[in-house]
Amino acid sequence: MLDVSGLTVSYGHVEAVREVSFHVDQGAIVSLVGPNGAGKTTILNAISGVVPVALGSIRFQGRDITHASPHRRVAEGIVQIPEGRLVLANMTVEENLELGAYRRSPREVRADIAAMEKRFPILAERRKALAGTLSGGEQQMLAIARGLMARPKLLLLDEPSLGLAPLLVQSIFEIVGELHSEGLTILLVEQNAHQALLISSFGYVIESGKIVLDGSAKELMAEEAVVDYYLGQVQVSDATDCPTNATPR
Repeated sequence: MLDVSGLTVSYGHVEAVREVSFHVDQGAIVSLVGPNGAGKTTILNAISGVVPVALGSIRFQGRDITHASPHRRVAEGIVQIPEGRLVLANMTVEENLELGAYRRSPREVRADIAAMEKRFPILAERRKALAGTLSGGEQQMLAIARGLMARPKLLLLDEPSLGLAPLLVQSIFEIVGELHSEGLTILLVEQNAHQALLISSFGYVIESGKIVLDGSAKELMAEEAVVDYYLGQVQVSDATDCPTNATPR
């Protein structure tokens, strides 16, 4: 579904991402994991068109979208749920949902808002509340629901667990798993590498703007360097009986 080749993104004279190449198969959950400042969010922003590409190409469903506008990419089916949620605090929950579907007809929008409220009952309860009055977990649910209102084919999900309590983190990842089981393709950026890899089919480890390791999620969870630096020794038992075939870059 998505093919990124030789992607380089610069901020002024600083290369934030250097010659990154990876792909996402239709129906998969693929994770980008790595430390803060590694370039993970920049990669998502380049895919969604928020930042320009200096070198390389991005192809979506066989079409080159490297220099396409962000709104065209949304129309094509690429939707990003940003880090930090970025709900519109002074607008209501309902208005935030409506904005997620600004390209679509009112009848479709009403039906999908009803579907989102069924999936996230708290949003139905808080429909007329200002988004800024919601808790962090409720805002994350609103951000996911707003993204789903655009009917994505590929969901770019950036740090969904950021700043949430452990129980809420578990709930958010259960939602991500449900979306995947319904057929949605997801590219996930997440500092909680263990949780991300548990629900992913494949993963890429990003360091200093480059991919340094890739493999199936099970392979990465059994890779000593990944366990040591990203998962912690306490997680080793989760990777037992997994062959270590992750590919260093």
